[in-house]
Amino acid sequence: MLRIPAALAVLGLSALTLAACASSPAASGSTSCERNDSDASVLDFAQASGTFGSPALTLKAPVYVDHTTYTDTEVGTGRQITSDAQDVVFSIAIANGATGQSLVQAAPPVQPLSSWHSSYEGLVTAMMCATEGTRVVAAIPARELSAAGAQDLGVTDDQSIAVAIDIKKVYLAAADGTPQYNDRRGMPSVVLAPGGRPGVIVPDAAAPSDRVVEVLKKGDGPQVGSGDTVRVQYTGVDWNTRKVTNSTWENGASIAVAPNSDLAFASDLSGMTVGSQLLVVAPSSDGDATIYVVDLLGIDDPAATR
Repeated sequence: MLRIPAALAVLGLSALTLAACASSPAASGSTSCERNDSDASVLDFAQASGTFGSPALTLKAPVYVDHTTYTDTEVGTGRQITSDAQDVVFSIAIANGATGQSLVQAAPPVQPLSSWHSSYEGLVTAMMCATEGTRVVAAIPARELSAAGAQDLGVTDDQSIAVAIDIKKVYLAAADGTPQYNDRRGMPSVVLAPGGRPGVIVPDAAAPSDRVVEVLKKGDGPQVGSGDTVRVQYTGVDWNTRKVTNSTWENGASIAVAPNSDLAFASDLSGMTVGSQLLVVAPSSDGDATIYVVDLLGIDDPAATR
């Protein structure tokens, strides 16, 4: 059975507003966190099967829990989820813990982990601090689902769900590269909030007449190819007015920038490395310019969409 319940589908659309509301302990910008199986006995009742990326569940007995429990049956070596502001790509299988009935087999779109808080809080608990390439088997009580989420899954207040999650890709929450020295005079300065959100200080000078690209942080991740779609966070600021013209940080979600994008900085991403932060000043014909601060969070797989 391959379907995405209404509550899961809606989350794909609402991530833009929910992503800004990070509430997990690790959401404050920590670079690592410890992950221990909360209760491996869940495997006594629920077992995952199928190739990685296409999980399936078999229940040997009814599953009832009063709080989310989980264990990792496969542990990946990729990037760790250390903040619920990070975008995550995963596949999921859900079964009714009381009946064993398969409820969901789905692959939700790319979105931050925080977007699941509203309707599926237990999923956030089960995935926090896990690494890319990990398969998680978990049991989640109905009380750690929203009323709408439980209703959509057909789970009553006294029931639980069993879940198998394959974490296929984990993105950075913000650029984490090594700061670079730039000595060009008259350029904007960038200050960062604890979570990585940039602020721009515009100098009291005329905007440059030529386009400027500076690497503020150099990441150690994969290099962006000419045909790659890059997931970024960015802020745009008008040089003359000092006002923010657009910001994914304010909108609440990263965006995917394709090579043919009309964004002013799209052509500057090729050859850069994941984890880097760029400062781009794009002048206009009227003597103004737009300042962009761009964080490269990861390279999308061809099938990854929002």
